[in-house]
Amino acid sequence: MPYKDTENLSWIKRGKQRREIIINIEGQETPTEIAKKSGYSLNNTSRVLNDLNRRGLIKCLNPKEKTGRLYELKPAGKLIRDKLKK
Repeated sequence: MPYKDTENLSWIKRGKQRREIIINIEGQETPTEIAKKSGYSLNNTSRVLNDLNRRGLIKCLNPKEKTGRLYELKPAGKLIRDKLKK
């Protein structure tokens, strides 16, 4: 069955940082953990996480916290990550 969210998939594929970061989100992780795994700076990682959040691909589990925020993929984000890993 073809993947339906081609707009978000195309947007992720066009950006190397977006692609690497979404692939490296496993479970509930902080921006620091994601940055270390993806190899990007914390600033770049945080910017990409905000973009992914706005597009509904990830969710911040504790948005009121200023530090130690936890992010996880939403079902749409998991589908894209799995498609990219193939």
